[in-house]
Amino acid sequence: MARRPTIKDIARQAGVSESAVSFALNDRPGVSQDTRARIRRVAEELGWQPNSAARALSGERSGAVGLVLARPAHTLGVESFFLQLVSGIQEVLSAARTALLFQVVEDIDAECALYRRWWAERRVDGVLVVDPRMRDPRPALLGALGLPAVTIGEPEAADRPSPAPEVPEPAAVSCVRADDAGAMAQVLDHLHGLGHRRIVHIAGLPGLAHTVRRMDSLRTEAARRGLGPDQVRSVVTDYSDAEGAAATRRVLAEPQPPTALVYDNDVMAVAGSAVAAELGIPVPGRLSVVAWDDSALCRVTHPRLTALVRDTAGFGRLAAEELLAVLAGGPPGVRISEQPRLEPRESTAPPPRILNPEPFLEPPP
Repeated sequence: MARRPTIKDIARQAGVSESAVSFALNDRPGVSQDTRARIRRVAEELGWQPNSAARALSGERSGAVGLVLARPAHTLGVESFFLQLVSGIQEVLSAARTALLFQVVEDIDAECALYRRWWAERRVDGVLVVDPRMRDPRPALLGALGLPAVTIGEPEAADRPSPAPEVPEPAAVSCVRADDAGAMAQVLDHLHGLGHRRIVHIAGLPGLAHTVRRMDSLRTEAARRGLGPDQVRSVVTDYSDAEGAAATRRVLAEPQPPTALVYDNDVMAVAGSAVAAELGIPVPGRLSVVAWDDSALCRVTHPRLTALVRDTAGFGRLAAEELLAVLAGGPPGVRISEQPRLEPRESTAPPPRILNPEPFLEPPP
């Protein structure tokens, strides 16, 4: 096994004392510019890197940020959202020579305990917080610890009015947010315009702020179009293909089944389409399907799925940039990601007249 180069190795190669090497590599006075340049050149040739643990113990930055995911592990392997999000985060952090420390935990309590340990051990300089929850304990904890943080999504967004996108409001903890309400309005506009009046939203985990926000937006947009909770509603799942399929099977077995289903991710949408095919319900002939997040799955499934297209990697880049700005001494704030857009494809069409016998529920000609 190759041995990592040490300060002693650099000192011997450069012909200087170990204290001179320490001064040069830590930007401290005590060595000339020529000596400093020679020491750094030798360090680079030897492949020397600073010991992050030692730097943390000395009060310096660790050179790493943390990302914790408190979700069932079995839901992660097939969901494209987090892969794209992390790719955007990593793109920015790599350019800044900052490491990403990622960990999956069982629940929110385990996540909070991990933050306390990371803070005590000085393992990370800051954290990126995903899946904001209603009555979320994490912002207050991170504020009390003094651990810089950026929330990916808006905490408790359903409890207070959202600021206008062009005038972000101040925040104690930075956040980047997406316009879930505007996205849901696009979905309802599309389905209602096609003539659908019985719509079920197969939602994600209950208690997540964005799940609640989407469900609230669905009710608001439905009521605006004169549709009640008996016609348009949400059911919650754990985001997995198994629960997405099970929820689809339940709602399609109802006496008055929906003519359109809106899924909170691509995996559930594909699973739901497979259930419809198994039951002999053609998409979009008798059932329209919309996926909240577009992905390759949506584009290769037959028929191709209508989906909300957004720059998920760009969302991750925005979050990483905000955290680096806070770590550099900037004030916390709110950043707004670009508006998602609905991409109509072959999985949505007017509902069949036989499922909507009332004249006012018939699809437009």
